[in-house]
Amino acid sequence: MTFTTADLCDQYSDIDGFQIADPIFRIFGATPAFCGQITTIKAFEDNGLVNSTLSTKVSRRVLVIDGGGSHRCALIDRGLAQLACDNGWQGVVIYGCIRNAAAIDTIPIGIRALHAHPLKSTTKGHGEYDSIVTFAGVQFRKDYFLYADSDGIIVSEAELS
Repeated sequence: MTFTTADLCDQYSDIDGFQIADPIFRIFGATPAFCGQITTIKAFEDNGLVNSTLSTKVSRRVLVIDGGGSHRCALIDRGLAQLACDNGWQGVVIYGCIRNAAAIDTIPIGIRALHAHPLKSTTKGHGEYDSIVTFAGVQFRKDYFLYADSDGIIVSEAELS
């Protein structure tokens, strides 16, 4: 699917369920534009649930991680980014940090995160799967549609074409 978030805003911004994320994210990964249906995780400084979720084969899905906005460790590293790519994930949006940024930038996946941080997170598996998560002025819900490019992130209840 070819799209720009600017064109989607021009065409759909007045429909119910259309949301635009606050511009707080940095762009990582070798794929600057991506879209898909949302899967959510809420996990604070623990990427165990992130790992098990990205280990699942999917089609046209985007993982949205509410990491509580933590700047104390990274929830995604090069290994998890590659795992996501290998299993069909189109992208990952993290309200938190990544690490191995230079290596992630060579992987054909789109990632949005607040920053890079060198410390890894714990892997205890604490967190919530497919709950509603809210950050950047948007409510992210399971199976809503997310569109991201260099202009920003849009979430819609319905698929946009």
